[in-house]
Amino acid sequence: MSSMELQQPTATGSNKNGDHESQSQMLNPGHKRGGWFTFFFVSATLTGLMIAGWGWLTNLIVYLIEEFNVKSIDATQISNVVNGSINLIPIIGAVLADSFLGSFHVVSISSLFSLLGIIALTLTATLSHLRPQHCGTGSTLCHAPSKLQLAVLYTGIALASIGLGVVRFTLASLGANQFDSPEDQGVFFNWFFFIFYSACVVSSLGIVYVEDSISWGLGFGVCAAFNFLGLVIFFLGNRFYRHDKPQGSPYTSLARVIVAAIRKRNVLVSSESKYYYHEINDGANKAIAATPKRSFRFLNRAALITEGDISSDGSIAKPWNISSVQQVEDLKTLIRILPLWASTVFLATPIVIQTNMTVLQALAMDRHLGPNFKIPAGSITVVVLISSAIFIALFDRFLYSTWQSLTGRSLTPLQRIGAGHVFNILSMAISALVESKRLNVAHDNHLQDQQGGAAAVVPMLALWLFPQLIVVGMGEAFHFPGNASLYYQEFPVSMKSTATSMISIVIGVAFYVSTAVVDLIRNVTGWLPDDINDGRLDNVYWTFVVLGLLNYGYFLLCAKFYKYQNLEQEAEANTQI
Repeated sequence: MSSMELQQPTATGSNKNGDHESQSQMLNPGHKRGGWFTFFFVSATLTGLMIAGWGWLTNLIVYLIEEFNVKSIDATQISNVVNGSINLIPIIGAVLADSFLGSFHVVSISSLFSLLGIIALTLTATLSHLRPQHCGTGSTLCHAPSKLQLAVLYTGIALASIGLGVVRFTLASLGANQFDSPEDQGVFFNWFFFIFYSACVVSSLGIVYVEDSISWGLGFGVCAAFNFLGLVIFFLGNRFYRHDKPQGSPYTSLARVIVAAIRKRNVLVSSESKYYYHEINDGANKAIAATPKRSFRFLNRAALITEGDISSDGSIAKPWNISSVQQVEDLKTLIRILPLWASTVFLATPIVIQTNMTVLQALAMDRHLGPNFKIPAGSITVVVLISSAIFIALFDRFLYSTWQSLTGRSLTPLQRIGAGHVFNILSMAISALVESKRLNVAHDNHLQDQQGGAAAVVPMLALWLFPQLIVVGMGEAFHFPGNASLYYQEFPVSMKSTATSMISIVIGVAFYVSTAVVDLIRNVTGWLPDDINDGRLDNVYWTFVVLGLLNYGYFLLCAKFYKYQNLEQEAEANTQI
């Protein structure tokens, strides 16, 4: 199925008519679907679901250590696996949304999964026989959780992870589908991420405080309530949404291109349009050339018409022998973007490790703000969320418009991603310096090798961790919306849910890579013992500074040779970086 068959209903009429339709959708939501009116329902749904999801996920390491007697580094590794799964699962939701169910049904089902999982976690926190006995202070004799306790815990985590993982970026795709112009879609993604980060801030401060200071059961119960509220609001907006209509798997079309190209490997490539197959709707896409582009010429053979490929009525006689020009170009687009995607994986990996290690650092630092308030360790990374939310809004309102007025060009997605690389490297360097100071204080006070495996609290304020978290938040304000815009604009029309899920896949792969990296560091060096006061976490951060610089160089090389497939973007992006 050609991706243009999905685009045809919105390809008719002029841009002017499209603008009038967009205005009509805003002013008369009862008569027209889509437009900015739907943003209220999408944003309210996102707020409820993210408050719910982040409420249990942010504090998972602390919950495992304090309530299930898991060792600290092991808890971070479990958290890595959970976070990795959460961020890889969206590709399944994207396939279901693009190919079979549509975004609305996928968001609905995944939200229900999330609700059931959080309810199961609430039970582990409220029913004493579903968790092991607490360890005594300084005790080395801790009871391990039973098989039943682990079964309930992991079932709850699995269901909640599936729900949280699928819903985030499928909801982003549904929201972007309500707009026709790339400008509106870009603004939508900026504010989508702003609301995403803001909701996570509320959850990381409010719900995590309830879990640490009042009770885990109440905290998880509040998460379940927000999840339910978000689901209700989502259903209330159903009559206003512009629903996408999946028409078969676009992935099959991509596979057919590869098979057809291999079968025709001995056929000579032609430069004349008449020898290539164009489906009827291909003509509606002005970005598709009459003949396939010269890049990856081997794949062009898939669109060459040979004897027996086309029936007398013009339909395809052998589906796995021929593809349309558009399908060939769609596959080429994905191939071109893969090197950039890979660089983002190694951009996200240090952030993942930094996030988990910062929680362990906070547990071993003075978290008091005044005599009566103590920052929950699981909430320390909320600084990243606050920083990201603030700078996303500032960049959208001031930086991007100022840049355009000074240069006459919009800041391209690749430029925004490149800026994110720079801030990420800077954050790792700051992390290394702060950890080096923390270790010096720990050594001066002889706080190594404490009994029980847990690190002793160092007389150094956890506020020292804030600068590195603020800087990494600034980087995320650049590269996450930048990646979302890049993938959504460049991916084939029939794969828009897949496009938005690519960011999540990057993060998911990064969590698994970080797990392997931490295991490697633990086995090869002595930098990460259970007592981080006796380790060299600063060396880990310096290692990622060096790797970050190498990855940034690789990204610049990929960006230099990348050509936007969206012609409007390409015209204004001759100097991308």
